[in-house]
Amino acid sequence: MTKEDILKLHDTAEQTRVQFKERVTRENKYDVSCEMVALSNSRGGMIVVGIDDKTGRINPLSFQEVQETTNLLGSLASEGVVPQILLDIENVQMDGGIIVVATVKQGKNKPYRDSKGIVWVKQGADKRKVFDNVELIAMLMENGQVHPDTMPVKGTSIKDLDENTVRDYLLSRFRNDFERQQLSVAELKHRSMKEIADLISQTPEGVLMNNGLVMEDGTLTVAALMLMGRYPQRWLPAFTVRCVSFVGNSIGGTEFRDKSGSEADGNAVHLYNYIISFLTRNLRRKQVETDFNSQGELEVSLASLSEIVTNGILHRSYVIEAPLRVFIFDNRIEIHSPGLLPEEVSMESIKHGVSVPRNKLLFNHGINLLPYTGAGSGITRALKFTPDIKFENDEMLKEFVVTVERRDVGENDRDNRVGRDREDRDKVLGNNDLKNSQGLKRDRDDRDDAIETQHVSYKSLSGAQKNVIQFCSIPRSAREILEHIGYSYNSTNIANQIKPLVQKGFLGMTEPEKPNSKNQKYRKVR
Repeated sequence: MTKEDILKLHDTAEQTRVQFKERVTRENKYDVSCEMVALSNSRGGMIVVGIDDKTGRINPLSFQEVQETTNLLGSLASEGVVPQILLDIENVQMDGGIIVVATVKQGKNKPYRDSKGIVWVKQGADKRKVFDNVELIAMLMENGQVHPDTMPVKGTSIKDLDENTVRDYLLSRFRNDFERQQLSVAELKHRSMKEIADLISQTPEGVLMNNGLVMEDGTLTVAALMLMGRYPQRWLPAFTVRCVSFVGNSIGGTEFRDKSGSEADGNAVHLYNYIISFLTRNLRRKQVETDFNSQGELEVSLASLSEIVTNGILHRSYVIEAPLRVFIFDNRIEIHSPGLLPEEVSMESIKHGVSVPRNKLLFNHGINLLPYTGAGSGITRALKFTPDIKFENDEMLKEFVVTVERRDVGENDRDNRVGRDREDRDKVLGNNDLKNSQGLKRDRDDRDDAIETQHVSYKSLSGAQKNVIQFCSIPRSAREILEHIGYSYNSTNIANQIKPLVQKGFLGMTEPEKPNSKNQKYRKVR
């Protein structure tokens, strides 16, 4: 560091990573040790001795003062900070004396405490005490001492898992074993859990317990509940997603085209499917074939979106109680994932495949349910398909933000879409008055759809039908489905809105042997 560097620091004044002290003495040594603790618990920084923090006056140290200051700083680093830290001390020659710069690195053994046992962190140019257990857990998590997805969720049991998701997990996890027995995984999807358990010679509970997903007393971990839970938000209400498609380019906009509701709640598989469905129904498609009736290609690579969404679900912080947020603007897509990048990972390193899983259970077992390789190459693949993805570590909001630009969205195109988007919004979100007035017409349309061949393709379904299928990623009752799409609960609407999707093979019944059972629910057929 040079004299010019000191002058630049002086001109920019104190900030989060730079603190001034005119002198370090035995009278203020405790305050200085607290600064060391705060910097160690945050992102590190410098304590510059020889500049008055009140007036900004530069007052260099004499040779004797330098000797005393460096000795005192070293003593504070070993005795005033618990556990002790190492300092990098540099003396810079100035006019009239020396400025001492003590560099404190970001600690790898957080949380650090002062000699009185108090935890401090930086808050702007100042510091503050930490009393919140969530913050302390977050620090332990950064060091790999605590993994929040391994924590038990009090009051849960194996009964709170979704049987179909557990079946999918087992079929994927033991795929090689089944193939060696020359058994078809597709055929096994229709077998009972007992039959599958007999084939692997283990109970589902035993498999989950042996892999750390379920505690010995039968309590579910956060990972088990989020991956395979029937309704995780009953216990973990904040761990969901919120999706909004705005009109315009401002997050403060009051007009939107589409917006998620309670239907977004569910386990990780449901969250993934919901977000992808939300993105695909709100993004434009570009015509890439000469055939006028061809489906068109999504304006942003679906492969890229899939990787980003999967990363957001698996690597988000499960200490910060906030939803994963997905925003669509006219000119960009933003995915906000709670929690900053782990300390060992930088913006550049993630682009080259470096992966340090924050949630090891979710990462290790999610591969059996979500579309990723587990090799840490998701971001690299996303960049391959969409090179101009932007990443941001937002330290103020404590979230990792991925931004994908939407190309070639002209003003005319935007204007032309407004009318169509409003119509789509009414269909998806529903204005109850509008739905009531249009209900008879939709009933007739859906009856016509129900007569179509059972081999109809997914692409030919209406937006409302696709919405129902997506909603049933976790089993839903007929009443839940009809209320979701704005219809009253009666046998006619069940016959017109739900039965056709069952007949076409897009929905399956949880109790196929008892089609009229009061406990009957419908689920998406994977």
